[in-house]
Amino acid sequence: MDILEALNERHSVRQFKDIPIEAEKVEKLNGLIAAANEESGLNFQLITNEPQAFDVFLAHYGKFKNAVNYIALVGDKNIADLDEKCGYYGEKIVLEAQTMGLNTCWVAGTYSKKKSGISLNAGEKIVCVIAIGYGENQGVEHKSKPTEKLVKADLNAAPDWFKAGVDAALKAPTALNQQKFVITLEGDEAKITTKGGAMTKLDLGIVKYNFEVGSGRVPL
Repeated sequence: MDILEALNERHSVRQFKDIPIEAEKVEKLNGLIAAANEESGLNFQLITNEPQAFDVFLAHYGKFKNAVNYIALVGDKNIADLDEKCGYYGEKIVLEAQTMGLNTCWVAGTYSKKKSGISLNAGEKIVCVIAIGYGENQGVEHKSKPTEKLVKADLNAAPDWFKAGVDAALKAPTALNQQKFVITLEGDEAKITTKGGAMTKLDLGIVKYNFEVGSGRVPL
């Protein structure tokens, strides 16, 4: 499975099998995280076999099961566009994990920061976490808003790379499936902006990465 196939097949999963992630896959995930941290200046962390973070009421209310492995998206509060960077690099790791046969779920609030195994340096914060493991199922495709509400361009006249990018972007996970983003075509470049609101900057990074995978172009 390549990254584009992973993008098309990946759906959010909250119920995981009681199966540990193999050592070689943990090593590969840690390598991906190290590379992302070096490139971005972030401090992502993989926490494994840690049941406390999701052993809280909100997690049970959110129907999480066997969520004992997670990637913490951590960064210094002073990093420019911190949330967007976390979304971009987090989605990059999520899709790589999908190619490894692992399932994931972006989690903004239904876990306990105090009970987690996450380490914070001075000035850092947890933006969100990504639950990861072997899903009891492969999840279901989320419903998308009509394309015309998310894209300000004539798709009939748009180049193929833009259409492919749009298709991939519309499959991006967003908080509460809110899809508060707009994709425009400006000359020979794509631009993706957010309408604002809770978690939309994180969503923006996720959407931009998906567009990049689909189109082969880096959007503005």
